[in-house]
Amino acid sequence: MVLQINNRDARRLWLQSLGLAKAPVGQADVVGIIRQLGFVQLDTIRNVARAHDHILWSRNQNYREGDLEGVLAAGKVFEHFTHDASCIPMEVYPYWQRQFRRYADKMANHSYYKTKMKAADVAAILERVRAEGPLSTHAFDTKAKPKKGMWSRPPHKVELDKMWYAGVLATSHRKDFTKFYDLAERVIPADLRKVAHPDEVQVDWLCRAALVRLGFGTVGDIQRFWGAMSAVETKAWVAGAGLVPVRVQARDGSWREGFALEDIEARIKAVAPPTSRLRIVNPFDPVARDRERLAALFGFDYRIEIFVPAAKRKWGYYVYPLLEGDRFVGRIDMKADRAKGALVVKQVWWEAGVRATVARIGKLEAEVGRMARFVGMEDIRWDCAAFGVARGARP
Repeated sequence: MVLQINNRDARRLWLQSLGLAKAPVGQADVVGIIRQLGFVQLDTIRNVARAHDHILWSRNQNYREGDLEGVLAAGKVFEHFTHDASCIPMEVYPYWQRQFRRYADKMANHSYYKTKMKAADVAAILERVRAEGPLSTHAFDTKAKPKKGMWSRPPHKVELDKMWYAGVLATSHRKDFTKFYDLAERVIPADLRKVAHPDEVQVDWLCRAALVRLGFGTVGDIQRFWGAMSAVETKAWVAGAGLVPVRVQARDGSWREGFALEDIEARIKAVAPPTSRLRIVNPFDPVARDRERLAALFGFDYRIEIFVPAAKRKWGYYVYPLLEGDRFVGRIDMKADRAKGALVVKQVWWEAGVRATVARIGKLEAEVGRMARFVGMEDIRWDCAAFGVARGARP
């Protein structure tokens, strides 16, 4: 028998699994949130708040910018590459060994990581870290190649990252988002470094952990979650894992085939309606980063346009999805003007069929206010005429 999951249950299970179903209040447990998510993606862009800070704040609004740096420095998470740079709960480390090997192999065969530095010079970089302790890239002075580009890096930075990807080095801490590299043996607890699970055990653990957080998924969903195995490996695991076959209803009424763990029926029965609070969601939030899944479950077509030329953007440089209850109801373009201490709202767009009611506008204003306080902006400036008309019409 194939279990059918209707669209409403699918959306609510997904949001509950990601910690977005309940009101973001109470004591902030940063490590607990990251455990629930599996990892939190890091990003340097601070349009309003950096992605990792925003993602954690969305789950608990007692979180403060920089709290994650404290958790990283305390050794409760480690930093590595999932689908992107991320902080991962420290207990996952034994299941990440094959990912270090995968990236070491990738770096060895990628032209970008061939710096032509002499082996002795690379060894000297490692020896400096060993002798001096955690160092950032600013402690070295090799220069990037004359060719300029967005991803141009000096040779020492490339070599540091190669050792970091391979697990030889680890992030000891970050200061003002600058990464400090140290020997992995001084960052990762010895008992975790000594564990040597076979590859099949690591794959099984990672795939099951992905499905816990996904609730249900296709082979592609499972593979993309961690970005730690190939599609071939994931397909082979699914074939032998004894999963529950499911059919999940998309927002448009169509059905997608997928898989779930054995407890899926109990999880669906335990799903409760999510909070009706309106949330400003980060573009790199787990609920939004898999654009195909987002579109299928919620009927919300979203792309971030930071790499799209300004003249070709449909919405804007850094536009945030708006989640209300179990629906994405719109998007907002806003930016923190730190020089003036103001959060500037440039535009708001509601999805087709979503009315800009007094209650909905009030919810959005409340969330913008909460976000302004989160990032320390004293003023809020609404620079969007269309939304201003709707606000002005409030009785």
